[in-house]
Amino acid sequence: MALRVYNTLSGKKELFVPLIPGKAGMYVCGVTVYDYCHIGHARANVVFDVIFRYLKYVGYDVTYVRNYTDIDDKIINRANQEGTDYRTISDRYIRAFDEDMKLLGLARPTVEPKATDHIGDIVAIIETLVAKGHAYASDGDVYFAVETYPEYLKLSGRNLDEMLAGARVEVVEKKRNPMDFALWKCSKPGEPWWESPWGRGRPGWHIECSAMSMVFLGKSFDFHGGGKDLIFPHHENEIAQSEAANGCRFVSYWLHNGFVNINAEKMSKSLGNFFTIREVLQKFDPETLRFFILSAHYRSPIDFSDQSLEEAQTGLERIYSCMTTLDEILNGSPVSDELPAIESLSPTGLELREKIEQFIPRFIEALDDDFNTAQVLGILFEIVRVTNRFLTETRKFTPLALSLVAHVRHLFDEAGGVLGLLTSKPATWLEVNKSTRAGQMDLNPDEIERLIALRADARREKNFKRGDEIRDLLLEKGIQLLDSAQGTSWKVK
Repeated sequence: MALRVYNTLSGKKELFVPLIPGKAGMYVCGVTVYDYCHIGHARANVVFDVIFRYLKYVGYDVTYVRNYTDIDDKIINRANQEGTDYRTISDRYIRAFDEDMKLLGLARPTVEPKATDHIGDIVAIIETLVAKGHAYASDGDVYFAVETYPEYLKLSGRNLDEMLAGARVEVVEKKRNPMDFALWKCSKPGEPWWESPWGRGRPGWHIECSAMSMVFLGKSFDFHGGGKDLIFPHHENEIAQSEAANGCRFVSYWLHNGFVNINAEKMSKSLGNFFTIREVLQKFDPETLRFFILSAHYRSPIDFSDQSLEEAQTGLERIYSCMTTLDEILNGSPVSDELPAIESLSPTGLELREKIEQFIPRFIEALDDDFNTAQVLGILFEIVRVTNRFLTETRKFTPLALSLVAHVRHLFDEAGGVLGLLTSKPATWLEVNKSTRAGQMDLNPDEIERLIALRADARREKNFKRGDEIRDLLLEKGIQLLDSAQGTSWKVK
């Protein structure tokens, strides 16, 4: 199966045919750096990180461009509030963004341009649009004339006449048409500015992305991505100005991730129902948040809550627990690269062998179907289930059994490399996660260990009633004790 992606422009899944064989160009709209990132930003960036990783995994030479919008009204307003300059604000939140994305395990894009480093490129495009009659200067500003581009609104599917009829007449008097949008803004007193043919000013938001994508990917490229909230007006305006300037198709495939909902309502700053990444990571580890994001198809809305994060945490724990057991069994033992012969295996061993053989083809099939990470996680849980049954039934780990164990362990690493998951040392992750979960329940791990020691003393003294009371007390608090020949361990139920 070849890669098929849902193209917002056509409204259907399409076979991916790169403009240049063997290569893929992708531009994803980055953040406007005036505040800390929220979980909506986390979702978009994790989604396109996996797409970037997968394209490389299947052999494409990928150029991935993700920009920083480092000049904008919001940045200027924030600087004015703090009595500082726009660069101080943008630099601060670029660093914060980079810290957040590193915690979430994102691979660095090929290029991370800043809008202010490309003012000359922006001015050049605007000059072209003015020369071609697609843009006009008005009292220091420059606007794109939407009526000069007949395909305007082809991405969002909106109707221009209806929008014009409903447009407020109180829009900027400098515009010829209420729907025209700014390419260049005349700077107000005290605002940052750059020289241009139309006077001192700064770029509009939409033109920044057109300029930066063209510099690094050319006039036409394969993928452009972002959240669904960017379809209109941002991406719609990018298409109009880029295609009007260059006379060719701007982007082949438009990819948009779904919204994050809080209590069935779209998360947004205007509603005040948003959580920053940093707030979430005070309660949950970054890999749990990433796992949660990938547990839904990227185009679907996803409902955020503590319960949904706890479910993700439990799912990730199941996989890491299996990996830890595999590591303990292998313990550096040499194993064969070949899968054991079918006739040498028990029924469960045979089932596991089949799951191993099917895993990579099914993994690729799922991601080839519009990057279906939710399906991939389902496949991972299947192999965890069969592996655990095989481990339970196997009394002696012969070279044949070790070969199966090693193959499963390798599959976790391979899948994790594409998903950006399972990158921690499993035993370490489980230990840290156990303490984190206990902390979420207001339980001190030291106190749990103290009670376990008291229970062990009671059992040694044959006071089994007291031992059971301690066990039941911990169970009421959500702590399950696990007795083995090596001693007693615990986990959060």
